[in-house]
Amino acid sequence: MFLNFFLLILVSTAGGTQPFFPGSKSTVDGIPFTTRAYWIRRANQALSDLDSPCPIAAFGTVIVNHSTTMGALGDLICIGINENGKTGNPASHGEIAAITNCTNILTDKNGPFNLTPIQALQAFSDFTLYTNAESCPMCAAAIRWAGFKEYVYGTSIETLIRMGWDQIRISSREIFEHSHDLPSSSKLIADVLANETDPYFAWQFDSSASCPMGCDRPRSRKGCKQLESSPGLCHQQGLRWLCRVHYSIQSYLS
Repeated sequence: MFLNFFLLILVSTAGGTQPFFPGSKSTVDGIPFTTRAYWIRRANQALSDLDSPCPIAAFGTVIVNHSTTMGALGDLICIGINENGKTGNPASHGEIAAITNCTNILTDKNGPFNLTPIQALQAFSDFTLYTNAESCPMCAAAIRWAGFKEYVYGTSIETLIRMGWDQIRISSREIFEHSHDLPSSSKLIADVLANETDPYFAWQFDSSASCPMGCDRPRSRKGCKQLESSPGLCHQQGLRWLCRVHYSIQSYLS
């Protein structure tokens, strides 16, 4: 499944940014590619958890602590999605929303962490941020200011532009290259599972593009919409074809 994919890893250091190009199943910091793929998929799932499988701004983020459970998947700290349309806050991108959610969770006096603000700031250096699309310059800068240990993304800005998305044409790599004066360092792992994240951004400006799983186009062909819940059996391993049949019938009747 993971053949023909590679990771672009950019390590932000005091001397600049050094690129590495390991294979598709490379292990980085002791974390295998299968674990990276799990969390990128979880970033996609955040869309359904907080909104729908096919929101217009389909940018999802999860923040994970890999430091406390070596050899396991890691601990999910928080999730976030783009909330521009929900809140009216133009800066509330998925990454910013997730960072804000994590801050609230970490400092909640009745929560599992109960950290002071200073402790919460320090905690981010143990965390990895996974997002299903490359961060805009604002969010990439926020990731560096937060001091995340790692930043992993799926779909690239270049791909988003090609699909019709308005983007500021400054890559995360460029932001990281200009952040070496900061006291922290962050690893950048790019293009992870882009074949699965790209469909979440392909349909908004292309009426011929397929909708993400759980959504389909009505006969009017105007956008993608979430379908009614599908039979529980269809999500069992080996029966995903049943989901597609169910979705196709619902779409035809829409």
